[in-house]
Amino acid sequence: MSDFNTVLADLDSELGWLRETYTQLHRHPELSLEEHETSKLVQEKLAGFGYSVTRIGGTGVVGVLANGEGPTVLARADMDALPVTEATGLPYSSEVDGVMHACGHDLHISALRGAAKLMADGRGAWSGTYIALFQPAEEVGAGSKAMVDDGLVTKVPRPDVALAQHVMPIPAGTVATTAGPVLSAGDSVKITVYGKGAHGSMPHMSVDPVVLAASIVLSLQSIVSRETKPGDFAVVTVGALNAGATSNIIPDHATLLLNIRTYDHQVRARVIASIERIVKGECSAAGSPREPEFEYYDQFPLTSNDAAVTEQVTAAFSAHFGADSVHHAERQTASEDFSRIPDAFGVPYTFWLLGGVDPETYRAAVAKGTVAQDIPANHSPLFAPVIDPTLSMGVQAHVVAALSYLSQEA
Repeated sequence: MSDFNTVLADLDSELGWLRETYTQLHRHPELSLEEHETSKLVQEKLAGFGYSVTRIGGTGVVGVLANGEGPTVLARADMDALPVTEATGLPYSSEVDGVMHACGHDLHISALRGAAKLMADGRGAWSGTYIALFQPAEEVGAGSKAMVDDGLVTKVPRPDVALAQHVMPIPAGTVATTAGPVLSAGDSVKITVYGKGAHGSMPHMSVDPVVLAASIVLSLQSIVSRETKPGDFAVVTVGALNAGATSNIIPDHATLLLNIRTYDHQVRARVIASIERIVKGECSAAGSPREPEFEYYDQFPLTSNDAAVTEQVTAAFSAHFGADSVHHAERQTASEDFSRIPDAFGVPYTFWLLGGVDPETYRAAVAKGTVAQDIPANHSPLFAPVIDPTLSMGVQAHVVAALSYLSQEA
């Protein structure tokens, strides 16, 4: 029997409490940086499994299981929910008004808790150190930073490799991996531009920030269409433009809310520089009485998988699940803050996708060409991964990926 199968031998007997864990978490979601009860549950379980447990970054929890000489592997799950009103109709729907696990973090917690239990019970099949890290506030891009700022790299052993997964609207029973960029960097920016207010009947007495903001919106379109090299990727979205409160008063300022997505650090830097250049140029041309202001927030780092780590983990997945269950992951324009953790340690990582859609439902949608319409995506009020086999696959994926470094065979 392989080390994978040795550690996973009792998985079926553990799935009962893991399903209960998942439905309990789904019923009681907690928003970013408010994951107090979730953290308490995680901490109690890890301590019961024999882990040395530390609270880091407010509601973050880290369990360390030292098991002799060997590599150190860090596995991460995020814990926060979203301000979304659930519409799934599931018997275990959220009981918190306006809050829902609409991104699968409840499943991530459950899968890593299951893996932590099996790794503790199967210590005879591996050697090294296993770190189970439960991170808060992924949805607002603040949780990994909070843990790093709270001294994560000094409070736990330095890992040799870091691992994470995310349930996605792809067929359950599959995983998907890729080397290089898998999730985009994401930046939001609030831009305030200034004018001179006046009565609507006397526009010549004003510097109109509404016209100025409109000019900026149009000029920003050239960043992707004319400044980004064909083949490179960038998205610049103006999600909000706010100015004034009534029809006959020209206001004295306007605000724009932008979102940026990129797969390359140099492209990101150039896009940000172009935004600031264009905004300042338009303000100067309009005769703005004050310099514009830029406030960057909700910033997510690029998630770019290490090639060697991804190759090793993918090979382990193929050996355990079979090649038909392991697919190539397409790049996603969603963003994550996981990579700040391995980057803080200076270690390589891989982040894979976990299928969560009933396979028959998915195949039917593909056949009809209605995947976008029929398969709810993450953050939808209808998002609901099927528990089986998604939960079992999530546990197995964590165990197999870790054992590709820690097992005696490895």
